[in-house]
Amino acid sequence: MTQLAYLGIDVGSISVNLFLLGADDRELYQSYRRVDGDPVGCVQGSLAALCEAIGESLPPVGGVGVTGSGRALIGAVVGADLIKNEISAHARAAVHLHPEVRTVFEIGGQDSKVTVVRDGVVVDFAMNLVCAAGTGSFLDSQAKRLNLSIEELSDKAMLSRQPTSIAGRCTVFAESDMIHKQQVGHRQEDIVMGLCEAMARNFLNNVCQGKEIEGPVVLQGGVSANRGMRRAFEKILDTRVIVPQYNMVMGAYGAALLAAEMAPPTSRFRGFESALRPIATRGFVCPDCANQCEIIEISDRQAVLGRSGGRCRKWEG
Repeated sequence: MTQLAYLGIDVGSISVNLFLLGADDRELYQSYRRVDGDPVGCVQGSLAALCEAIGESLPPVGGVGVTGSGRALIGAVVGADLIKNEISAHARAAVHLHPEVRTVFEIGGQDSKVTVVRDGVVVDFAMNLVCAAGTGSFLDSQAKRLNLSIEELSDKAMLSRQPTSIAGRCTVFAESDMIHKQQVGHRQEDIVMGLCEAMARNFLNNVCQGKEIEGPVVLQGGVSANRGMRRAFEKILDTRVIVPQYNMVMGAYGAALLAAEMAPPTSRFRGFESALRPIATRGFVCPDCANQCEIIEISDRQAVLGRSGGRCRKWEG
């Protein structure tokens, strides 16, 4: 019997992540790629890289799951069998790798989320609504200002022995405070670690407000690659924080697991070649009611692939 693979795609604000899951939960391929303002092109480039890396040994795809903020758009482009929100996908991956997990912190480029898990089931969650002070985009901007790569920023934070106190409730105030601390002579590694602690406090005080935070705690998403953030959470919570095996691609991993569980008789996946066709999008306002929903239509040269954006799902159907 032919062994099938299951593809998970996570389309976020900063990155597109792919995970190809083989038989017996085997990792066949994973990738993390920056969006650079073009989610469709980034997904197509990621799929092309997957084909090139695996070559003729690429097994048939039995199902495709898509998650992330761009899931509706990319789900239509590739022909997804399953479109799930990030909470479900990230929680599924965390529980699969660490069945004992009780709290999941997921911090990406623009969004930060906390998910409360009890006995393997999501019972509560919350996410940032407006401010990006505790997310990866702010870390990126500060790394560039300090002329450091993200990896160097992480290494610097781990060298700190006396982290500097940084105001972290707002990106503007945090940056101003960092500049002031530089000017009065604080060491760069102490400022960077102070920033990590400020971001961790901001996340716990705002996103996690009113939530029951219990260990084991799993930290995932792009920001989890920063060892300073893990160190900051462990210091504030006084508990071990787990960074899982697939920490950078947990959304895609969870989407692949969910697609494998659903196991449709015949996948809707358009295939790697069709997924690489030129894609066009257009927007229009639905005139049928006072909501005036902005509808996004996705098409290739042959047909309309899908639409999204309506409240009543008239166009999606």
